[in-house]
Amino acid sequence: MMTAALLEDEEETLIIDGNPRPGAKIAISGGGRCNLTNEKVTVEDYVGDPLFIVPVLQRFDTRQTRRWFEDRGVALVKQKQAQYFAAEGAPAVVNTLEKHSAKAKRCLKCRIRKVQRQDGLFVVETDRGTYRSERLVVATGGVSYPRLGATDIGFRIAEHFAHAIVPPRPALVGWTLQPEQFFFKELSGIAADVTIRIGERTITDRILFAHRGVSGPAVLNASLFWEKGWVEMDLLPGYDLQRIRNSGKQLTTLLPLPRRLTQAFLTHLGITDRPARRLSSDEWKRLEELHAYRFAPAGTFGFSRAEVTRGGVATAGIDPETMMSRAVPGLYFVGEVLDVTGRLGGYNFQWAFSSAAACARALGRLP
Repeated sequence: MMTAALLEDEEETLIIDGNPRPGAKIAISGGGRCNLTNEKVTVEDYVGDPLFIVPVLQRFDTRQTRRWFEDRGVALVKQKQAQYFAAEGAPAVVNTLEKHSAKAKRCLKCRIRKVQRQDGLFVVETDRGTYRSERLVVATGGVSYPRLGATDIGFRIAEHFAHAIVPPRPALVGWTLQPEQFFFKELSGIAADVTIRIGERTITDRILFAHRGVSGPAVLNASLFWEKGWVEMDLLPGYDLQRIRNSGKQLTTLLPLPRRLTQAFLTHLGITDRPARRLSSDEWKRLEELHAYRFAPAGTFGFSRAEVTRGGVATAGIDPETMMSRAVPGLYFVGEVLDVTGRLGGYNFQWAFSSAAACARALGRLP
């Protein structure tokens, strides 16, 4: 949609979308509020090849994104100190993108069956006819949220033209649990501020305990960097347990966590809830595990619950200056279909807009 909007003077553009209206994923993002971008966007906010990501982000950055939408009447509000949301919600974003791509023809509820190249043209066969073009922009996203019509068609198109695909997997998604952590499920609905460590990555945010496992912003962001194996969680970030060592109050009263959460972890650690000063040295050692509780997720909630897809079209085969295939002239890839994935906070929308702008510039309509 952004590529088409930036080509608003181009009347020989066709948008093919499998949904009855474009922008289905925009409509549900951020609970319908649409977190468009972030005040600070750096390569550290993404998983992917930095040498590919940096030039794309630099040529159409967060300030240009904000300016583009604000100049077209989309008021933005900053929340959580850095995240920019559409003040009137996702409909304002979808409407603006539709309005500024109105000259483009559309084929909606249109499913692509096959794409090939014949006589210098791309031939796109759909269930509503066959279309031919000199240039083809693949902006089909990943495979997360299949209920919104997401498919692997972009990956299949890329593979047909001999592009490598980094195996897709769910990202920005909740974790399921090993039997040892099944007690988490009894805490469904409880949230707390935690710090999760994965390798050298540290994520501090809210965790939400759920029936299926754990979710919330801390887990979703951590899932982007998790491969397999152990993670470490600090349930008391910034809290010094020594301050309560001589207290006569119960642990469930003293610890800055929801009472039910504290009791569950005390039971799991084999500690009876009682006045802090009555704990043995061994119990204090076990209590310190609240600062470094280690567990290995069993897996994730899957693509049906994932915000985004990690993996996709390998960027080694794409020119970051134009988003065009290095092997097939006239074939472009933008957005989530590529092997570039950002954290929560507007980073994936920013990648979509930045890569769309690079593509539109290459197509000759953006200065």
